[in-house]
Formats: sequence, C-alpha cells, structure tokens
Amino acid sequence: MRRGLWLCLLSAVCFGATVPAASRLAQNLDPFALAGLLYLGSALAMIVPVAAAPPSLVAVRRGGGRLLTAVVIGGGLGPLLLALGLRRTSAASASLLLNLELVFTVVVAGLFFREHIGRRVRAGTSLIVAASVLVIGWTTPEVRVGSLLIAAACLCWAVDNSVTAAIDQLSPAVITIVKGLVAGSANLAIGLVVAGAPDVGDALLAVLVGMVGYGLSITWWVSGARHLGAARAQVVFATAPFFGVLIAWTVFADPVRLAEVAALVVAGAGVAVASTAGHQHDHHHEPLEHEHEHEHDDGHHDHVHDDGFTGRHSHRHKHEAMAHSHPHVPDLHHRHDHP
Repeated sequence: MRRGLWLCLLSAVCFGATVPAASRLAQNLDPFALAGLLYLGSALAMIVPVAAAPPSLVAVRRGGGRLLTAVVIGGGLGPLLLALGLRRTSAASASLLLNLELVFTVVVAGLFFREHIGRRVRAGTSLIVAASVLVIGWTTPEVRVGSLLIAAACLCWAVDNSVTAAIDQLSPAVITIVKGLVAGSANLAIGLVVAGAPDVGDALLAVLVGMVGYGLSITWWVSGARHLGAARAQVVFATAPFFGVLIAWTVFADPVRLAEVAALVVAGAGVAVASTAGHQHDHHHEPLEHEHEHEHDDGHHDHVHDDGFTGRHSHRHKHEAMAHSHPHVPDLHHRHDHP
C-alpha cells in the first residue's frame, strides 16, 4: 500500500503541474491538435522502457478488450473534452474541477467493477462533489459550458481508470504508449485537417507537457492502482488539482477567487477523509495467474525463485487458492464481493 500511495502521489504532482500549462496552450492550439500532441508526448516518454521489455502477443490479446476501451475513451475522447473545456475556464477552476475524476471513478469502480468503496470514500466523494458545485455555481454561462466539458472528460477518465487498473497482462508503460500512439495520432490527424498545422513552438511545448503530465503520470498511476485499486488510487491522485491551483495562482498569476478558495478547502477535506479508507475481514482467494510488480513479503507471493531472488520484480506467476484475514484495499488480489 505504501508503494502504491507514493506512485499515485508522484502521478498527481506531474499531472497537476501541467494543467495550467495546457490551459495556456488551449488558447492557441486547435482542441483536436492539443489533445493529440499531449498523448503523443506521453507515448514518446515510454519508448525506452517498452523497447527494453516489449509485450508478448499473448499478453496483448488477453488485455486487448480493456486496452481498446482505454484507448478510445481515455486516450481519445477524454483529452479532447479537456482541451475544449480549458478554452472556457480559468486554470485554477479547471484544476479544481478535475477532482470530479475521483467522484466518477468511485462511482464506476463501485457500480460496474465491484470494488469495495466504504463509508469514508463515500463521505470524501460527497465533499468533493460539493466543492465542484461551488466552482460551477459562481461562474458565467460560458464558463459553465467549459466546466461541463471538463466534467465529461473526468467521466471518460473514470472509465479508463477502472479498466486499466484491472489490466494485469500488460505493463503500465505498454498501456501508456498504445494509448498515446493510437489515440494521439487520431486526434492530431483530425486537428491538422480541421485547423491546419499548429505553431511549431506550441506543438513542441504540448508534446513536452504530454511527456510529463500524461506519460509519466499515467504510468505511475497505473502502477499505483494495481496496489490500491482504482477508487483509492484516484483518491490519492485527487491531490493533483491542488498542485494545479497553486501553480495557476503563483506562476501564472491567475486571480484568486473566493469560490475557488472555498472549493479548495472543501475538496481538500474530502480527499483527507477518503484517503484513510480501508477494511479487514475473512476473505477467500481463487486460483489466479497474472503478471505485475511484487515482492515476497506481502503474504500473497510465496513462490520461490531458483536463484533465491526476493527483491521487487515483475514476472508471470500463479497464486493458489487460500483464505485469510488482513487489512486490504481492492488491489489486483482483492476484487472479491462484499455482503
């Protein structure tokens, strides 16, 4: 859990720091082009790790259905909606509204992927909804349209989050590079047809923003979600908007609005409440075979290597059926039903 928390926090820092930059780029670049360049940048960031450990055809086939969903909804539609929304909202407001990704992820993970949510996560999510209402309520009709577009982007990423957290056949780097190359190329091609070639400087900056805010951020989030489950990983990632707000107010000198300050406090309380969630009960593990990063001291990975290696590593391995009780979250090994 500790490793998952740190990975998701690093992901949040990277993504939150790039939202104000993307907000400025949205004023100069066509939305399709901006969405495409951001995700192509994420793919470029993952070329070296994927080339060093390419996926097998069997792994691609097993994870193909979920990966296709992530590409279309998370890599294609989500960033396009964000780019459209950023044209109509301030960087600080946009950053705060991105907390809705947590809300939608909790709903999708709980209703459709059977993750255990719990009272604290529900309470924290309710506070974040209240914070988003504060942001949207004190705006003009034009800004409300932008806010709704950002909310729709968050819904797309919620589906993407729940799907990619359950992909245990492909590495986070592979997932990121496929999303970036396929969805990024498609959006950029549409942007070139609709608006022509973008300014070279803006295009390069968008690619750089995508490498950090999407490439590194997505990879670290997927890695962390495998330890925490999609809902709880998104609780940690919900700190990203706070980094974005602070940068918008300080680096980019956005005006500080009372509604945004109030929303920041309420959303912060929501994240704090939800991040303390966890539970313990007797539970049963069915036999399972998959691949992911792991160590041999967590009570679930008791296989032995011929050379005696016990450090952190990744390879395909099997789990036998077992029953026990310990504190846990809905990670790759704990997706059981609850009464």
